[in-house]
Amino acid sequence: MAKSDITLDPVDHITVDALGSPGERVFYLQAFKNEEVITILIEKFQLQSLLAGAVEFFREIESRFPHLTQEPVDLQEAAMRISPPLDPLFRAGDMGLAYDEVRDLACVFARESVMVEEGQRMVRFWCTRKQLTAFVNWGQIVVERGRPICPQCGRPMEPEGHFCPKKNGHKRKK
Repeated sequence: MAKSDITLDPVDHITVDALGSPGERVFYLQAFKNEEVITILIEKFQLQSLLAGAVEFFREIESRFPHLTQEPVDLQEAAMRISPPLDPLFRAGDMGLAYDEVRDLACVFARESVMVEEGQRMVRFWCTRKQLTAFVNWGQIVVERGRPICPQCGRPMEPEGHFCPKKNGHKRKK
């Protein structure tokens, strides 16, 4: 573990959110433990990949540990919003999930996108499966709040429409 790595183990809360208008949103991953708040910048595609990976991650845990039960998640939007300070530690490069079966804790980790003198920094946010489920459910809502997707080409559509290659470049309204 590099000197500048940060591990919150376990977190009190973990969330993701996007600020700005659709098409110009900035995505953040944030976790809290006691008074410590760690925020990192992420890209929408990274969140989408993490959410897709979480589906398989949960399947794998259920398959390997069928005796585990899952508590229901009561998702409260106000509680899932990110909180100041929004001074990101770094922009994420690699992101992923891990699981500690002994403690029954999941880990959301992110490595810095660029190398600094000390090496690439990494954050590890250890959380319960219930916290991770809330994170995943909220993350899906955050992603869906973006620009609508063109059913023809799969590209985001602006309010004024977009030039759809599947329609030979003709402008398509939403």
